Amino acid sequence: MKLDVSTHKLFGYRATLRTAKRLTEEAARIVDRSVAGRMPDVKVVLTGERNLAEVSTAAEWESAGCTDKRVQARALRSAKKLARDTAGRAIPLAEGGVLVVINVDQHPNEATFAITIVHELVHAMQMSRKGIRDRLVAGLRHDLGVEKQSRRWNREHERCLEAEENEAHGCEYLAGRLVPAAAA
Repeated sequence: MKLDVSTHKLFGYRATLRTAKRLTEEAARIVDRSVAGRMPDVKVVLTGERNLAEVSTAAEWESAGCTDKRVQARALRSAKKLARDTAGRAIPLAEGGVLVVINVDQHPNEATFAITIVHELVHAMQMSRKGIRDRLVAGLRHDLGVEKQSRRWNREHERCLEAEENEAHGCEYLAGRLVPAAAA
């Protein structure tokens, strides 16, 4: 397991970066012990809401093998609409590992950041389980129109995504071990 925490087009946030590195290392240890699976290599990128869509869609295109510029432009437009309400995203990387993109504008204090990082690290652990990474990449390929799946497969994929999201929400209490204010 290798952790890398960095920023993307975010200037004047050196203290936030130090705090993020400290909390990410502690959260990775806690989540690794508490959630089933093995922690993959994780790359955490802190960015603002303007650049969240850019970073996440670029990783999705690479993972899905999408080269059509029109599809990429459409995906970027839809991601920009959702970026304002997104606190963080976990995306499987093409070379293995997981990219966690965090919107710093959504995190006014350490407690909210701790909750988000635990949530996204749980998703990273889920991607290490058998078959989940392949299903997520197939879902990205379906969403981008690279390789269409059947409606039955899509419904099952949506059910699995909902179950994974519920598991991640259920593990957010672990953030209370990082920052006591997050337990409240």
